[in-house]
Amino acid sequence: MPKPPRTPQEVEAFRENILAHAVELISVKGFEGFSMRKLSARLGIAAKTIYNYYTNKDELYLAILTKGFNRLHDQCEKARDSRDEPLDRIEAMVSAFLDFGLNESNAYNLMFTWHVPKYNDYVGSDMEPAALLELQAALKIVDLFADAIGACASPGFFIREEDSRKVLISIFTRLHGFIASYNNTLLQYMHSSPMDLVPDMREEIREDFVRRLERIQLPERSLSTA
Repeated sequence: MPKPPRTPQEVEAFRENILAHAVELISVKGFEGFSMRKLSARLGIAAKTIYNYYTNKDELYLAILTKGFNRLHDQCEKARDSRDEPLDRIEAMVSAFLDFGLNESNAYNLMFTWHVPKYNDYVGSDMEPAALLELQAALKIVDLFADAIGACASPGFFIREEDSRKVLISIFTRLHGFIASYNNTLLQYMHSSPMDLVPDMREEIREDFVRRLERIQLPERSLSTA
């Protein structure tokens, strides 16, 4: 007697299980060493079963990234909405980003650290639409932070989007440097307890942001004279 078809909930759970094991396998084998055959062996299923859900390893890889960026966006957005004051919102978002990078290290490394295909590598291929969805998911995080930075302008002042993004890049590179160095265990050789450095780093990011805020915010009246 044939098995009954999976329910939509079972299908989604199975897809998520495939992605979770794929992330772990890529973290060990690297993207180039990853294959659907190796993934099916890890899952204990036939390779053709995976192809029922993902056309090829690139589609699966892009699905991992898209879900990862969406998850990071949602966590940062939730952190932002948990605070009322603009500066406190930035601090909460920084903490959420840091927590994601440290707690979901394999996904973070795939999203931000490892040398893996990016959107431009898929332009002109069948995977371009899926790659575009992944890129849009990533840029949503950029917009979320840039908007939060812009909202920190004092009453009667504004921050140009270009300046918001410059500040964002500064914050990101500092966070990414810590996360990447922690995840590859480099920091553990440099400090006996790297996580003890986190409170000071958060405070330094906040202080640096406040100093830069004073320089980049412009009076709103300059909009009418521009």
